[in-house]
Amino acid sequence: MSLRPAVFLDRDGTLIEDMDYLSDPAGVRVLPGVRDALGRLRDAGFLLVIVTNQSGIGRGYFTEEDHVAVAAAVRDALEVNLDGEYHCPHAPDEGCGCRKPSPGMLRRAASDLAIDLSRSVMVGDREGDALAGLAAGCRSVVIGTGPAPADAERARDLPDAVARILGGG
Repeated sequence: MSLRPAVFLDRDGTLIEDMDYLSDPAGVRVLPGVRDALGRLRDAGFLLVIVTNQSGIGRGYFTEEDHVAVAAAVRDALEVNLDGEYHCPHAPDEGCGCRKPSPGMLRRAASDLAIDLSRSVMVGDREGDALAGLAAGCRSVVIGTGPAPADAERARDLPDAVARILGGG
C-alpha cells in the first residue's frame, strides 16, 4: 500500500470557534471559509485528520460521551468526510505521549491510515500544534498571531493556510 499525504487539523480555534472546554454539541460554530478550504484539500488528494487535545475529559469538566457528541456535531457541521479523528483526553500533567506538543496522535494516525508524514502538514492555532507536527516530521502552519516555532509557517486562518499548502499563498 502506498503512503498518502494528510493534513492534520487542530479542532478548536482552527475548524470551529474555540469555546473553552466545549461539551455541548449546540456550541459548535464552524469558522468562516473552513468548509470550502477542506473541500480544496480533499480535491487535491489529501487525507483529512483531526487531532485535538481534549483535557476537559481528564480534568473532569466533561465526559468522553460529551466529547463523542461534540465530535459528531463537528463532523456534521463540516460537511466533508474526514479520514480520521484522534483526541487526547489527558490533563496536561498526566505525561502522556499523545497530548500535543507530543506527536503521538499524528504518529498513530500515520500508522492507522498509511500516511506519509514527510508529505503531510499540521495546521493549528497554537504553538503546541506546530511543535507536534514538526516532531512528527511534518510541515507545520500556525494560524493567527500567537506564538509559533521558528520552523513553522504562518497563515491568517485555515483558508489562507490551505492556499499556502496548495501553492497559492
